Amino acid sequence: MGTTWAVTLNAPDLSSEDRARARTAIQASLDAVDGAMSTWDDASELARFNARRETSPFPLSAETLSVLRLAAEVAAASGGAFDPTVRPLVAAWGFGADARVPGQGPDERELAALRARVGFAQLELDFAAGTARKRNPELELDLSSIAKGFGVDEVARALDDLGHANFLVEVGGEVRARGERVGGGSWRLAVERPEPEGRAVFAVVELADQSLATSGDYRSFYQAGGRRLTHIIDPRTAQPVAHDLASVSVVAPLAAVADAWATALMVLGPEAGFNLAERRGLAAYFIVRAPSGAYETRATASFPALESAESARPASGAAPGDPVP
Repeated sequence: MGTTWAVTLNAPDLSSEDRARARTAIQASLDAVDGAMSTWDDASELARFNARRETSPFPLSAETLSVLRLAAEVAAASGGAFDPTVRPLVAAWGFGADARVPGQGPDERELAALRARVGFAQLELDFAAGTARKRNPELELDLSSIAKGFGVDEVARALDDLGHANFLVEVGGEVRARGERVGGGSWRLAVERPEPEGRAVFAVVELADQSLATSGDYRSFYQAGGRRLTHIIDPRTAQPVAHDLASVSVVAPLAAVADAWATALMVLGPEAGFNLAERRGLAAYFIVRAPSGAYETRATASFPALESAESARPASGAAPGDPVP
């Protein structure tokens, strides 16, 4: 999926055989998700679906269909701010797999043509038959804003099946915490300071048996024509988002849910995103750029308590989701 993974097991008496068994289960879980949903592998199930320019039903695995079911729910609940059919727009603006060389971005004529290929309503899902059908043969899917979270959940399930009760799983910054950290107590995770240079902790959150996902505009972007163009594309406008929300972190039981909603709220922005999160009872934390250059923060009522980076004294160089001492 074009990213990295890390797993921490709090299992001091782990034998070499148990360690090997855990590593095999972790890799098998991630390989299965990658083989189904990667846009970086032309042989993946999703890549083959994208390459197929037909409108007849295409068989998909139960795992991919379950991710698409969740994607459809978040797409509807967010008013289209989350939409996995946005892939052609992401590539046209110079991001993701098969991206064009970043430049000025597509012109109005190209944007109009691309927008005709985007929209979740152009995808028909038949869960009973186990198929998906394109209503528009040019439709393409990109599940990168939910598949990493699903991968986290699959690894956690595999570790649960092996009897592990205390672990931390991270894939591309999306995290699932289970049980207790080394030394006891809840896992302490970093929320990253939303700046492009270096890595620093902005705040620390404690999690037990929950997931954390963050979406932000500060890592993948470029400047062109006097504009700051980010990889976060609003499917409703076909444009990179241009508001002051720097990042949003979401806590949920499942990492796939947190992953999808973090993206949806990031697209919606600091006001509409926060209001929707509050209405739906989502646990979300917003970091907003103020006109002064400082950061302002807002947390919904259900978001866990936070510590500032200064009071927590975390290790330097921590990335989103990193465990903090």
